[in-house]
Amino acid sequence: MTEASIGYWNELANQLIFLSALLGGFSLAVIVSLLAEKSDTRVHTNLFRAAAFSAASFLISIFAMTKILLMTTKGFPFAGNITGNDLIIPRLVGMITFITGIFSMIAIISLSGWVKSKRMGRFTSILGSIALLLILMMMVEIKL
Repeated sequence: MTEASIGYWNELANQLIFLSALLGGFSLAVIVSLLAEKSDTRVHTNLFRAAAFSAASFLISIFAMTKILLMTTKGFPFAGNITGNDLIIPRLVGMITFITGIFSMIAIISLSGWVKSKRMGRFTSILGSIALLLILMMMVEIKL
């Protein structure tokens, strides 16, 4: 397996910071809207948990990827010779929390319809399942 270059990690971190901030904002918006409702149903509780987990995951991902971005930017004051091994912990934390944030967002999508009706709940659950399947397919390298 080939080690990715420092420039690649810099650009990837930049992109993931943007995506995490955007998706974390959506998660926070869901939390705020759920706080405004006075419902204590199981669906609302699970929606709130998924939204909070998603927002926290994306926030952690932002900070991990910011560390990578700073370490791989030209002029980093503590640079010396930054290697891929210096980025292992922030890479793992950033990628794992980004992926868990994505899965939590899929849970939010899947649960959201159940607030309205059974029919809408089935629709959003199917939609969430399709999204999960397609995302997993895009994460795995398949060579035909």
